[in-house]
Amino acid sequence: MSVRYDVVVVGAGIVGLATARALAARLPGLALAVIEKEPEPATHQTGHNSGVLHTGLYYTPGSLRAELCVSGHRAMTEFCQEMGLPFRGGGKVVVATAEAQIPRLEELQRRGTLNGVQGLRRIGPGELRELEPHAGGVAALAVPGAASVDFAAVARRIAAGLAGDVRTGAPLEAVEVAERVRLHAGGRSCEARLVVNCGGLHSDRVARLAGAAPEVRIVPFRGEYYRLGERAAALCRSLIYPVPDPTFPFLGVHFTRRVDGTVEVGPNAVLALGREHYRDGRPNLGDVAEMLRFGGFWRLVARHWRAGGAEFWRSRIRRAYARSARALVPEVRGSDLLPGGAGVRAQAVGPDGRLLDDFAIQESPGFVHVLNAPSPAATASLAIGDHIADLVVRRLDS
Repeated sequence: MSVRYDVVVVGAGIVGLATARALAARLPGLALAVIEKEPEPATHQTGHNSGVLHTGLYYTPGSLRAELCVSGHRAMTEFCQEMGLPFRGGGKVVVATAEAQIPRLEELQRRGTLNGVQGLRRIGPGELRELEPHAGGVAALAVPGAASVDFAAVARRIAAGLAGDVRTGAPLEAVEVAERVRLHAGGRSCEARLVVNCGGLHSDRVARLAGAAPEVRIVPFRGEYYRLGERAAALCRSLIYPVPDPTFPFLGVHFTRRVDGTVEVGPNAVLALGREHYRDGRPNLGDVAEMLRFGGFWRLVARHWRAGGAEFWRSRIRRAYARSARALVPEVRGSDLLPGGAGVRAQAVGPDGRLLDDFAIQESPGFVHVLNAPSPAATASLAIGDHIADLVVRRLDS
């Protein structure tokens, strides 16, 4: 017989676990489970990011992304402090390296202020050198609330304290939607009144298994990192970011002093040949074929081929990567860049080729689907969990 639950969460990344945590707190006694295809939680996006705790600076005022980032930053800070998890403050500077970037820097300050980001301060070259002596720029925005945490450690702590079953090594194989939802995963089955799809890199596939018809598809982008050698690591005190290019959806190469004290440079953003295609991974031809059949992918390529080509070049040529890094910290040399990790970002793309900018949550019979949760999803995860829990409670009560 199937094990019966009230709610099952698919995916034990930080968003799925935060959702389960919020539900357990909201509804004591709820029969709850989390199922995860990997042998342990936080295996993919949660465990392969730079660990930056974002403040809400970049996002469109009034968007769900902005709202949940600001409240999630506060909640994550409190959680790490309460649980004694690694946390490194110090803030960040967003650096304009040319006069032409200053209007975009001013727009960032305007957005951040509207979003409720505290302590933003426009600074000149002199004060920039006081904060980051080796950064080069004509102006900067000081963002004191930015920090670094270990999101995988956060996810593991949530999983360890969760009042519910966490089943790992259980890939979802089939779904039957009737009065209750039956899930077949890892050779076993279970039933639930409601399922929350936090499948991340595979969220659109889970939605289709559930009989939903999401317009978006996940197109995976690999972000590749280097770490600075000992000499160059001293060139960065905390976080140094460029002014983002508004025509490109990613932030660009930046410097991050992580909770372990190492300094990471990156990421770039190149098309991944598979949803789990990391730096040394093997391409997944099935994933590639699925991507090539999606019309939105070709429209995306048509829109961003020039920037994508530059990212690919930087991925292959270390000196090109170092050149991008030197724009922010001129003393960095190519020999300072040591091999680092890589992550794959689950980016939802519409049929028109546009990358979804905001968090996207869709409902279908028996399901709530989290179809797009790009950065700052880890920062915002506890707030996202609360937001999804509100939807679930409403569905259970209806």
